[in-house]
Parts: sequence; C-alpha cells; structure tokens
Amino acid sequence: MKKAIIIGATSGIGKSLAELLLLEGYEVGVTGRREELFQSIKTQETSRIFFKKVDVQDLSTLEPICNELVRQMGGLDLLIISAGIGEENKNLNFEVENSVIKTNIQGFTCVADWAVRHFKEQGYGHLVNISSIAGIRGNGIAPSYNATKAYQINYLEGLRINVKDYGSSITITDVRPGFVNTPMAKGEGLFWVAPVQKAAEQIFEAIRQKKQVVYITKRWRLIAVLLRVIPFSILKRI
Repeated sequence: MKKAIIIGATSGIGKSLAELLLLEGYEVGVTGRREELFQSIKTQETSRIFFKKVDVQDLSTLEPICNELVRQMGGLDLLIISAGIGEENKNLNFEVENSVIKTNIQGFTCVADWAVRHFKEQGYGHLVNISSIAGIRGNGIAPSYNATKAYQINYLEGLRINVKDYGSSITITDVRPGFVNTPMAKGEGLFWVAPVQKAAEQIFEAIRQKKQVVYITKRWRLIAVLLRVIPFSILKRI
C-alpha cells in the first residue's frame, strides 16, 4: 500500500487530494491547523488516515511531526505540500507580508528539505508542491504572494538538480494552479476558475505520470507563456 503525507490537508486542494488518494488506496497522513476540518474529510477508511495538528509557521514542530507520521504509517512514498497563504495587501502592511513569508518560504523550505533528505536516505520518493502561476510575475496588490511562489518555483528547480544523481527514483513536481474555487481565489474579474475536484484529479494524474511541472487546469499553460513575454509597461496596467 502506497503511503502519502499532505501538509495542509484540512481544506481546499489539500483536502480534495486527501480524499482522492484514499479512494486510490493510499494510506494518508494529513496535517492542518484546525482539527474540526479534518473531521469533514470524506472517508469510511479511518484505519488508513492519520491526522496531526500543526501550524507550518511553527518550524520547530514540522520535522518531528513528519517523522511521527512516517513512523505511524510505516513508510513514505509521496509528500505533498499544500499549505500556502496569500493576502491582498496594497497598503503593504508588513505583518501581512511577514506571515505569508513565514508560511510560503520558511514553512515550505523546512518541509521540502526534510522530504528530500528522507527520500535520499531511503533511495526513492516523490515530493509535490502546490505553487502557483502567480510566481511567474510580480503583483502590486499581493506582492508577497507572487514573490514567495516565485521562490518556491526556483527552489523546486534547485532540488531537482540536487537529486539528479538519483535519476527517476526521486521525483520533484511543481504544480502551478491558476484560479481554483477555494478561499485563496480572491479579487474581481476571475476567469477559468476550476472546481476543486477537477484540480485535484489533474494533480493526481500529474503525480501518477511523475511530471516535473504541471499547470492546473491545463489551459493555464497558455497564460504562463503570455506572462513570460508580456512587457512590464503592459503588465503594470492590468
């Protein structure tokens, strides 16, 4: 039986992925800040799911909790980081920016590094992170969100280079969603908003195929191409 841990699985994409992995026969360890939301994960297979309460901003607890989940499950094949935050902050309140940085950079890095070290030690494994298409360019309304997602995109590429000697035994997957129908999708004029279930299904297929980079939904790859080439003079007017 394959074993997975999802960091940030009590709501949104993480929760849907937990439910999907359970349906696919995985044993799943999930973490989140709110235990009551864990209770809403739809499963009858309570013997195959384990929960640990954790705040990813509390760096001192992350590695011990991951180690404990691995011990309880008896191994680890797949780790998914789905814990991320983003807030509109046009007035540049530093407390808001700092909270985003603590979660999307410090918490992410702590978990990702632990996972890669663990996979190197056992000789195989699959790390998946939910970054964002927002990481391609800057954003004046939510500067820290786009910047921290750019950090994740580049860090994952660095990890891919770091594990190159392991060939296909260790996979690093960067999932870059566009708009998904979760509380993270903020603002007016949103388009191509994907249902959470559809996003989770496409992410699972990317995991199954061991893709390195995937856009969710697939049409967002077109937007990614445009974002890379659009001049700043035009970008700042959007």
